[in-house]
Amino acid sequence: MPLSDPTAYSHGSAPKTAILLVNLGTPDAPTASALRRYLGEFLSDPRVVEIPKPVWWLILNGIILPIRSSKSAAKYASVWTERGSPLQSGTADLTQAVAAEMARLGHHVQVRYAMRYGNPSVASVLDEMAKQNVTRILLVPLYPQYCAATTASTLDAVTAWMRRSRRMPELRVLNHFHDEPLYIEALARKIEVYWQQQGRPDKFVMSFHGMPARTLKLGDPYHCECHKTGRLLAERLGLAAADYAVTFQSRFGKQEWLQPYTEPTLRQLAKEGVARVDVTCPGFSVDCLEPLEEIAMEGKEAFLSSGGKVFHYIDCLNAETHWAQGFSRLLTSHLQGWNTTVPADPKELAQTRERAKALGAENL
Repeated sequence: MPLSDPTAYSHGSAPKTAILLVNLGTPDAPTASALRRYLGEFLSDPRVVEIPKPVWWLILNGIILPIRSSKSAAKYASVWTERGSPLQSGTADLTQAVAAEMARLGHHVQVRYAMRYGNPSVASVLDEMAKQNVTRILLVPLYPQYCAATTASTLDAVTAWMRRSRRMPELRVLNHFHDEPLYIEALARKIEVYWQQQGRPDKFVMSFHGMPARTLKLGDPYHCECHKTGRLLAERLGLAAADYAVTFQSRFGKQEWLQPYTEPTLRQLAKEGVARVDVTCPGFSVDCLEPLEEIAMEGKEAFLSSGGKVFHYIDCLNAETHWAQGFSRLLTSHLQGWNTTVPADPKELAQTRERAKALGAENL
């Protein structure tokens, strides 16, 4: 593989530090053709679907994409806004909020976002950073709980870019933050404010994105980290074990997935006489299709049609001020040892260029 150079090394250029927030991704539009491109990229990732490639290629291109693209487009259309995809706009807002808070804290860092699938791609954003002489990157997959299909896949995209790059930046990775006190506190404060306004539910449900059950047996910590988030949040809210449930949504295919499943749980709660449930999704940093359509719409319909009376969806942390501040403090702790508070000295940079020039350097 030939090495690429987004920009030639320039002597005396000030090195820069960047924080790269990476979310899952979104189609460019709520159309069948856009969904086919997006799902084709997403479901071709061997981290996402662990089936032998030749077999899966036939299933994906012969059955799934022709059938699922139109259905998925209709779901995306139901949550699409004037700003486009909620995941895209929400991630952009969080990025802007973190950038403002990092600047307020005195850190000279770039804060950018990319999408693992779709646009802006990880590679395109890294190319732009390289052109701007970013030499240190804190990579932050926006998944609170580690999972090979999400967190590790994000790192796959970054290392793929590095494999073709001549000059690699120094890299740090925030693997997860499922049990970070700042994260748990932000979740709790959001829910407490909601309950102060709306009252408390009869049952509080924390729904996380599902994964095939075999991933747990193979050693993926995702299931355990979801339950830890649920336990810590319940403890912070002062809930007894009977007051809440941890469930998993978004099943795909016929194999067994992590249980208990969210929709059957909501139906069962309604049949048991639970009048009101509040559902939140602590596995998502910003609202997207799964919480907004699968939970706030389909989950609501499942609960109410089974006899439930009141259903509330409590949205994600998104770019709320308290979370942006707490998240920035968490990110700052991972920048330790990198000088981000003192800007480069122009005199020192000029001296570096002069020394390089004296040695015959051409890139000045």
